[in-house]
Amino acid sequence: MYEDRIIYDQDQTKEQFTAGILLQSLGQGEEMSVLHWDLEDGSVVDWHEHSNEQFGYVIAGGFKVCLGDEEYELKAGDAYYVPADVQHKFVARGATEAIDVFSPPRENLPEA
Repeated sequence: MYEDRIIYDQDQTKEQFTAGILLQSLGQGEEMSVLHWDLEDGSVVDWHEHSNEQFGYVIAGGFKVCLGDEEYELKAGDAYYVPADVQHKFVARGATEAIDVFSPPRENLPEA
């Protein structure tokens, strides 16, 4: 009954988002979408904003996260929340792996 809701790693593909950044969609429901990121040291997801709320978790490595005019340093095990319509930017600190959850589902991604 729920087999279409199970996501196996071997069935997923990672796409080159931009130089040094791989992106993998883990799935999307009616109310949220989930992305997996692999970033090389120094990779940047530049300034952008969106109407989605965003929650993220750093699996490995870390980020400099810029939210508006504030900056934060995050490491593995840390999490972040980006409210809707807030300008933000990520800079990888070391080889970084993270998960992002968006609500409502994210339809478009920032320019690379």
